[in-house]
Amino acid sequence: MDEVSGTPPNWIAGVKPASELLGMSMTAIFERECREQPDRLRDLFQAYGKDSAIAKTLATLKEIARSSGPILFSGMGASYCSSIAGSVWMQSCGRSSFYADTGEWLHYAPPVWSQVAASILTTASGESAELVRLCRENSGKPLAVLSNNDGSSCWSLARLRLPILAGPEYGNATKTYTNATAATILLASHMVEREWQTHSASIQASYRETLDSVFDRRSELEEFCRGARNIELVGRGAAYGAAIMGSLCIREMAGNRAAAHSGAGFRHGPLLDVDASHVAIIFALGRTAELGLRLAEDCNERGGKVILVSAEHRERSDKLLPVGVGLVPEPWEALSGVLVAQALTLRTIELYGAKLKPRFQYGRMEE
Repeated sequence: MDEVSGTPPNWIAGVKPASELLGMSMTAIFERECREQPDRLRDLFQAYGKDSAIAKTLATLKEIARSSGPILFSGMGASYCSSIAGSVWMQSCGRSSFYADTGEWLHYAPPVWSQVAASILTTASGESAELVRLCRENSGKPLAVLSNNDGSSCWSLARLRLPILAGPEYGNATKTYTNATAATILLASHMVEREWQTHSASIQASYRETLDSVFDRRSELEEFCRGARNIELVGRGAAYGAAIMGSLCIREMAGNRAAAHSGAGFRHGPLLDVDASHVAIIFALGRTAELGLRLAEDCNERGGKVILVSAEHRERSDKLLPVGVGLVPEPWEALSGVLVAQALTLRTIELYGAKLKPRFQYGRMEE
């Protein structure tokens, strides 16, 4: 109970933190939560494959997807990044879909709300002001909420609900991004009637192995980036969401300036000012991997350094640091790509301290 207001504490994910967590540093909490990701991902796969309530909701949304109009995936911050993967996967499977920032959709798109077949809202807390308002003001078209908090306002307002199952998270979005992204992909797969169970074991194994190998190289990553004035993350398709999430991780946890771009957006703009002060983390993954490789070469030619995230082997040079990730079917590169930014961030805060403090309760949510 809050001694001042008399209201009960609003714990993250609705769960009171274990006592040992209260005395841990942000760096220790961040590493712990990063390394929990494979287990939380396993829990999600199991639940979405076996839980009857989840299966019922997925079946309902599959029927809804057969109606006319595009499918909207929406969120903010890390949840927006997760929304990208689900929408891109539906597009790739031939179903009209798009992703939008919830704040923008709320304030500028009310005249077209009724034109979507369904809205898929992703929110870790379930309490963000814009998402709560959208749940309340929805046009009447089907709306589903993916949340990590089944005691939240969004959860209670929605008829169609799917859990993220990431557990409490007290630092930057790590587990919630991973599980929310996986949930949007699994949901999208159901809506377009694409089977996903066959590859689930290999996806999980690849993710676990990639996390371990990338985090083992975190000192190398930090040394390569040390002194850079600009770090920019570049991805296409589902990996564009990973690029945005990676930049948020670096900025929020380490306090270093980082920005994200789509591959085409970077080529037709920021590439022009690349020089020796610049590091680009380029995701050369999926069907557009070759475009990422060419962009890395162009950055190097301008004097910039590149961390090249790829499933293929490349030789290191003074300006190129290849980082291998496991080969997974599209759009699962959205999970593995962000691990590089997480590992770089962990080493940075190990050396210089974290800029973000642990957060055990939800704060005030404002638009």
